[in-house]
Amino acid sequence: MVSNLITKRLFLREFEASDWKDVHKYASRPIVCQYQPWGPNTENESKAFVEQIVVDSKQNSRSRYVFAIIENENGKLIGAGEIKIRDFKNKNGEIAYIVNPDYWGMSFATEVAKILIEFGFKELNLHRIYATCDPRNIGSSKY
Repeated sequence: MVSNLITKRLFLREFEASDWKDVHKYASRPIVCQYQPWGPNTENESKAFVEQIVVDSKQNSRSRYVFAIIENENGKLIGAGEIKIRDFKNKNGEIAYIVNPDYWGMSFATEVAKILIEFGFKELNLHRIYATCDPRNIGSSKY
């Protein structure tokens, strides 16, 4: 198990099975999924997503680290942040994040990206970390 990742306003922790309800609050909304290859999710799809994350977190040779994003002030799960090792030999990884639209425009995604990059370099010993986004996603592409 990985330690929590902590920033000034957030902490990122491993997902728990019961988190699917909070994930569904944003993953079922069309605006959240408009630039994603998935969604809007049904309840079963949100449950399956969280179940898979929990299974992945127990792998011995782990390549995927998905964290629940928790806002410190209110303790609410507001999204997910992920770092995935894409190439073990060359030590390359990729980050991704998704935030509940009720929290858009508050720089939470930027904060998550920074802590994931720090985790990737310091804890996973990666040499290169990248991210991609749909060019229509103005909020993500400006960073």
